Amino acid sequence: MPRIRSRRTATKAADEILVSSELFAPVSAGVELCYQTFGDPDDQPLLLVMGLGGPMTWWDEDLCRLLARQGFYVIRYDNRDSGRSTKVTGQVTRSMLVQAFLGRRVKAPYGIADMAADAFGLLDHLGLETAHVTGVSMGGMIAQTMAIAHPSRVRSLVSIMSTTGRRTVGWQNPKIIPALLSPRGTDLESYVAGAARMGALIGSPGFPEPAESSRARAEETYARGLSAAGVTRQMLAVLTQPDRARALHALTMPAAVVHGMEDQMVHPSGGRATAQAIPGAQLLLIPGMGHDLPPELWDTFADVIRRTADKAVR
Repeated sequence: MPRIRSRRTATKAADEILVSSELFAPVSAGVELCYQTFGDPDDQPLLLVMGLGGPMTWWDEDLCRLLARQGFYVIRYDNRDSGRSTKVTGQVTRSMLVQAFLGRRVKAPYGIADMAADAFGLLDHLGLETAHVTGVSMGGMIAQTMAIAHPSRVRSLVSIMSTTGRRTVGWQNPKIIPALLSPRGTDLESYVAGAARMGALIGSPGFPEPAESSRARAEETYARGLSAAGVTRQMLAVLTQPDRARALHALTMPAAVVHGMEDQMVHPSGGRATAQAIPGAQLLLIPGMGHDLPPELWDTFADVIRRTADKAVR
């Protein structure tokens, strides 16, 4: 398995990591984000951006602590329409999703740029002019958009299992599309079963998740609040995103791209295209990794994030 060694030795013990309670930040008219921090506010800020339908807890607490021990002030948050953040309005039908998937013009309630503006609003709330930014999947799209919109505010960029928005790269395996579009039950057991089915389709075959871990995460996600309508709004934002490839060419901050070779949700071509578009970006392709964040790879993720941030410091 590819591994990148960190240039910075973790020096903080687990019991020294400061962890905030869950807090709320008004970031724009009508939108409030739930967030949590790990580590010393005087350390380098690191904003973690989650993907489609995922609350901030999909950035596992132990991974956040690991990153804090690497010298980061870690900020995780629920995107709009997920977890405990604001659920916005705007109906999205199955037909709209299909039309957008086919590349036809559809008016979405909001776009990836709006979600990037939310993230900057959170940084403003915390009094942070700049931050290192890492995003996964849809979160990678948001992170890339942040870097394009306000490059002076993004110290370094790490895009994990994401893509540029160009429709000819980063496509979904057709076998998972029915699962993405099918309605899911609203009771706990139905949600847990659906999460397990999706995990089997898109998870990392080289790092299979134990059933008990999958269930625990699904139960926690359910308890934080589900919004089927919110997931479809996020999905339409993804399907209507612009092609960022040309704009990514103008970025100058240190950047890294990580992608699983077995990703069924976002084909590895999306990661390759992202790395090719950003000048000097490092590309790490991981055999056996799918579309998730296996604990076995946390050290690798942390090393990539730390090394990329170190380039900005220098």
